[in-house]
Amino acid sequence: LNGIWNHLLKGISDSRKISINDLTSIADSMSIRKADDALKYKFVDKLFYKDEMLAELNTKLGNSGDDKPNFIGLTKYSKAPRKAEKFSKNKIAIIYAVGEIKSGEGDEKTIGSEGISKAIREARLDDNVKAIVLRVNSPGGSALASEIIWREVVLAKMAKKPVVVSMSDVAASGGYYIACAADKIVAEPNTITGSIGVFGLVPNMKGFFNNKLGISFDYVKTNKHSDFGSVSRPLSASEKEFYQTDVEYVYQTFIGHVATGRKMTVAQVDSIGQGRVWCGVDAKRIGLVDELGGIDKAIEIAAKLAKLDSYRILNLPKQKDPFSQIMSKLSGDLDDVMLKSQLGDNYHYFEMIQNMSNVKGVQARLPYDIKIN
Repeated sequence: LNGIWNHLLKGISDSRKISINDLTSIADSMSIRKADDALKYKFVDKLFYKDEMLAELNTKLGNSGDDKPNFIGLTKYSKAPRKAEKFSKNKIAIIYAVGEIKSGEGDEKTIGSEGISKAIREARLDDNVKAIVLRVNSPGGSALASEIIWREVVLAKMAKKPVVVSMSDVAASGGYYIACAADKIVAEPNTITGSIGVFGLVPNMKGFFNNKLGISFDYVKTNKHSDFGSVSRPLSASEKEFYQTDVEYVYQTFIGHVATGRKMTVAQVDSIGQGRVWCGVDAKRIGLVDELGGIDKAIEIAAKLAKLDSYRILNLPKQKDPFSQIMSKLSGDLDDVMLKSQLGDNYHYFEMIQNMSNVKGVQARLPYDIKIN
């Protein structure tokens, strides 16, 4: 939190010409509670009613009094095409890895080990693709699925295709696992990253079943650990040891990959690992990140590594055609659309519970969700 807060303070201080000490004092005393306060403390330049704002815009645009400014929504603006690309057979593939990391194909909200591996492999085998940008926005997930994706990144590098990771809001735990082998890693100053650690989870619901539902269980089994992992009883001491050994093995594999990818010793990675979470600024300071910036910065670095003067962008995985998207909305996705409309901002919590209920095996994942307010 302090890393993110200090970055925000500096940004506001530089742009508004207010000292960091004054900003801290204003925040602690809650001095800004009304629009007049914001003007007094130089957080805003003027106070406008809407009609005055429109008049100001018209003046700046050189419009006459009767003309109205043309507006474009933020969504459309964000989807506006990049500057026209000169035709070139050379391509830079941008592979979008968004959501929890799971086994299988995945979808637009989850990173499937098979789906993303296929996209990286497609880019690797395409002779016209000269570099890969992996755009990661993920709190992590399955350690096994992360390993499968990590391997594809390594194979792409072995094919002499530069791989640059662009980190979005979150690229932590499994999100860092799939990133660590890249040639370069670019993060936003406020990206949540690191969380180099793993955990396993076996719920013990015996008390709930017994005390709340009045249900008890009897067992018939052929071997001592045939029911290993059952939620209807606690783990025995030996079973906890088995599970702990597996967790330690996955962790050692994880930090080994990071050490190789970041050209650090295993001890160095362990000293900044063990589940610790970093913001982008601090991650750069300790060597987990190479540059600060957005996806444009990552593309620029990828082009330089591939020695490209001109190129086209190839977005992967390939998106569904519009008709398929409409049909998808009319079928399985309709439930999600309805839930989102009903729950509003609280849909995030439903989605979090849904994701955690599907957790299987050892996890390379942030053990909590971070929302910065």
